[in-house]
Amino acid sequence: MLTSDEPAQGDARQRIWIVTGSVAATAVLAGFAFFLGAWAFDTRRVLAHETRLQRLVAQRPTLGQVLQGLADEGSPLLASPASDDELRAVAELHGRARMAEIVEKGRRWPTKRVFRAGDMVYFIYFDDAGVMSDYVSVAR
Repeated sequence: MLTSDEPAQGDARQRIWIVTGSVAATAVLAGFAFFLGAWAFDTRRVLAHETRLQRLVAQRPTLGQVLQGLADEGSPLLASPASDDELRAVAELHGRARMAEIVEKGRRWPTKRVFRAGDMVYFIYFDDAGVMSDYVSVAR
């Protein structure tokens, strides 16, 4: 025989499961939204730096112009590696994620400079005439 409390207990359990499921689904969706937002922000940030450096290469600035321009905006010079070994050491410290590319490009160009630009590190390469010719940017 059913008592009057049994249907109420069943309804309460059902409500608890519904609320628990709703909270869990909301948490999963919120987590996904935050993940997606962080991914989009990071992608935009990296693309902004890449676009900036691509435009800079197209303008063919001299070493002095690049040094002055980056210094003016608060992007300090981190290193001026003169040899492959020095570049490799700087790449290990600041650009480990793209170390092979940094060193390979460094072999092609006689002058290299490394800058910290916000949360990125720029490895900038110059030709024999001191004109910016290539770059690698790495997120810190």
